[in-house]
Amino acid sequence: MFSKSRINEPGPKQAEGEKPVMQDSSPSSASSNPAPSMPEPRSGAPKPKASPSVLSSDLMIRGNVKTTGDVQVEGQVEGDIRAHLLTVGEGATVKGEVVADDVVINGRIIGCVRGLKVRLTATARVEGDIIHKTIAIESGAHFEGSVQRQEDPLTKGKPGAPAKPAAAAAPAPAKG
Repeated sequence: MFSKSRINEPGPKQAEGEKPVMQDSSPSSASSNPAPSMPEPRSGAPKPKASPSVLSSDLMIRGNVKTTGDVQVEGQVEGDIRAHLLTVGEGATVKGEVVADDVVINGRIIGCVRGLKVRLTATARVEGDIIHKTIAIESGAHFEGSVQRQEDPLTKGKPGAPAKPAAAAAPAPAKG
C-alpha cells in the first residue's frame, strides 16, 4: 500500500510483460465517469455556466466586490458590488451600491441598486434608490427610496444626479 510504484515515474506506466496494477486502471475508470462540472472539449461549443461565488453567512467583507460572474451573498458586505447576477440571501446585508445585470434581493440592501432586472422578494428590505430597466416587487417587500426606469441603468451616471448640459454646469455670477 505504501510501496513505491511506477505510477509517478515518467514514461510508460506499464513495462512489457508486466501485469496491469490497480493504480494503472484507476485513472481510466475515473475518466470514463467524468465529474459533471468538467469542461467539455473546446470545439466551438459555449462554455458551461460557472457556479456562483458564494459569500457565506459567517463572512464579513469591508471593500468592493467586482466580477463578471455571479455572486450570492449570504453574509455582510460593506462596499459596492458589481456582478452579472447578484443574489442577496435572506440573512444578508449589503451596505453600498449594487450594480448587476440581474439583481435578486431576499435580504437587506442599504444603498443604491442599479440593474437591468431587479427583483425584490417578500423578504427584501431596501433602503435606497433603485434604477432599473425592469422591476418586480413581491407583496411583503419593504422599500424606502425612489424608483426610476432607465433604458440602460448600468452605464448611466450616478443615481440621484441628473445629467446636466455643459452650459448649465457652472453657475452664473450673482453680482449685477
